[in-house]
Amino acid sequence: MHTLIVLIGPTGVGKTELSLRLAEQFHTCIVSADSRQLYADLKIGTAAPTSEQLQRVQHHFIGTLKLTDYYSAAQYEAEALKLLDILFAEHDTLLLTGGSMMYVDAICKGIDDIPTVDTETRQLMLHKYETEGLERLCAELKLLDPEYYKIVDLKNPKRVIHALEICYMTGKTYTSFRTCRKKERPFRILKIGLTRNREELYDRINRRVDLMIEEGLIEEARQVYPYRALNSLNTVGYKELFKYMDGEWSLPFAIDKIKQNSRIYSRKQMTWFKRDEEIHWFHPEQEAEILEHIRKETNAGCR
Repeated sequence: MHTLIVLIGPTGVGKTELSLRLAEQFHTCIVSADSRQLYADLKIGTAAPTSEQLQRVQHHFIGTLKLTDYYSAAQYEAEALKLLDILFAEHDTLLLTGGSMMYVDAICKGIDDIPTVDTETRQLMLHKYETEGLERLCAELKLLDPEYYKIVDLKNPKRVIHALEICYMTGKTYTSFRTCRKKERPFRILKIGLTRNREELYDRINRRVDLMIEEGLIEEARQVYPYRALNSLNTVGYKELFKYMDGEWSLPFAIDKIKQNSRIYSRKQMTWFKRDEEIHWFHPEQEAEILEHIRKETNAGCR
């Protein structure tokens, strides 16, 4: 049976470099599960693979979208599964890596079959969001789907808007479409989680933000500033710099907020991943142990 190695972990833990070495060991390619590295204009702030890294190992789902493109986890599931089917014709083992929890789950567990939102409803909800604000939409969601209201991230406009789109379009609650049934896949899934102690991880995150600033993150944010209202830019690293550009924050304060929000996001990722009992956890430097675990579980071996 074909094997999909799923390498996951919080932002800044060290997934990129290890994924490259594992892909080289198994003579395979990398399928990204990062919802922001999809956007071609967000290279620095999303820590997208460099041109050198892309030359080392073939990557998929990197820099394929424009900021204005609508994209969902359901679309990712459909497109990624189609791609995996093609790639497994050439490789016994493939590597999926990234920290976007919904994208990882889309491949490993599947997304519920939720109706596709029509253009008219989508435009209506975006207009309501722009004119009434997120707080009003959250209040409306509480009325239309109180069950989902209790569990959704109310600070994430994409989640709130999508739930309301379904409520408006179907006349049913968004919750009614969430079956949470795990879908069977025609390949073995082997989940490897990377973790570091909190102090070590936070130090890496802080240093990585400083490096992004040195590499030109401020200029990258300035180039996409005209699109700042788009959901694709509701992203740590950009939304803080937009506040600096709007004159609300000083630059040092904005940079500190990027570090703080990155640390908060890493905690959210770990909370999500820790619920999955199928993940085997390692420190990124335990490369030999990781390879041994993969060999033991799959008998794939490395040439």
